[in-house]
Amino acid sequence: MKDNQKALFLPFMQIPTGHHHVADALMEAFQKMNHTIPCQKVDILSYSYGRIECLVSSTYLFWIKQIPQSYNWLYDQLAYKQVSKRNRQLLYEAIFTYFFKRLIRETEPAILFCTHSLPSHLASRLKRNRKLAAVTVNVYTDYFVNRVWGIDGIDYHIVPTVQVKAFLMSHGVKEGHIFVTGIPVHEAFVQTASLPEDKRNITVLVSGGSLGVGEIYQILSNRSSHKNLHYYVLCGKNEKLYQQLVSRSDPHVTPIPYLTSKQEMNQLYDKVDAVLTKPGGVTISECLKKNKAVFIYHALPGQEKINLEQLQELGVVIPINTDHGSIEDQIIRYFSDEVWQKQYQKNITDYHKNLEKKSLTEILKVMMS
Repeated sequence: MKDNQKALFLPFMQIPTGHHHVADALMEAFQKMNHTIPCQKVDILSYSYGRIECLVSSTYLFWIKQIPQSYNWLYDQLAYKQVSKRNRQLLYEAIFTYFFKRLIRETEPAILFCTHSLPSHLASRLKRNRKLAAVTVNVYTDYFVNRVWGIDGIDYHIVPTVQVKAFLMSHGVKEGHIFVTGIPVHEAFVQTASLPEDKRNITVLVSGGSLGVGEIYQILSNRSSHKNLHYYVLCGKNEKLYQQLVSRSDPHVTPIPYLTSKQEMNQLYDKVDAVLTKPGGVTISECLKKNKAVFIYHALPGQEKINLEQLQELGVVIPINTDHGSIEDQIIRYFSDEVWQKQYQKNITDYHKNLEKKSLTEILKVMMS
């Protein structure tokens, strides 16, 4: 191995989404496993086109917030419809292949981790054409595999569920090259037992992802007067939402600004009985590790809509149904129903039973051996 070789971690765009959170968690685990190989995280969009990334990111956020139906339709057409067909992504290849090759020449990576489908597709093409020698790993940050992910030529796959493992095996991936870890989260999130089921006072963590998007303010504005419910609201980088909630001075709502400390976030999970959130891959993975009841109030178009479908099949989330009363009534109903709680906890236990017994560090050692 050459002295200048690196471990590359490849998310897409600069928005602090799950692609970055997973890359960061992997980088930390990798550095503990092998501190002699430097780690570098590269967003191929910024690397290739500089400031254009800001325009792309802002357009994406505007699109999913203002015209979600069109984004949902386009994502389905381009990335999910007939998901078993693995077509060339000629447009992406034309836009990014030159820069991807340049990045590989500059860094000469020993191993690269793709936490987004686009760099995975590019890496797959180069591997198939014998133009990439590095060990290449797909790390899936949703609960399904869209059509853009490269499969052929990829050496290893870190997957969230046995269902995704079965999908990859049906496409020719050898079982020993697939590790069912769940979506990787930071090691600060320590698995805990569920809280007692007969609590009189219920605490709920409300999350809209690191950007604070979704329908959080509307939900809390419409809440009823259940005095035994208290909300801790993660506002992310949404300063407007944070200020709105602070100005309301609601004794049952505690707004929390953007948290950078994973340890603080872990402690916050330990304080609550349930999480009210969107079906973003990393947030759900954290909740599952913490054994929390997960209520879904909203799903962004595209990936999150499909995540919700997959998670419902596993029985590890509880979608809020507006036809079945208010959000608060549905949360209280769950905590009043012992049979429902036991079945839900069984579903989470079954999910954990299917995960690898090896630690992430041990899996990384296998990949580098």
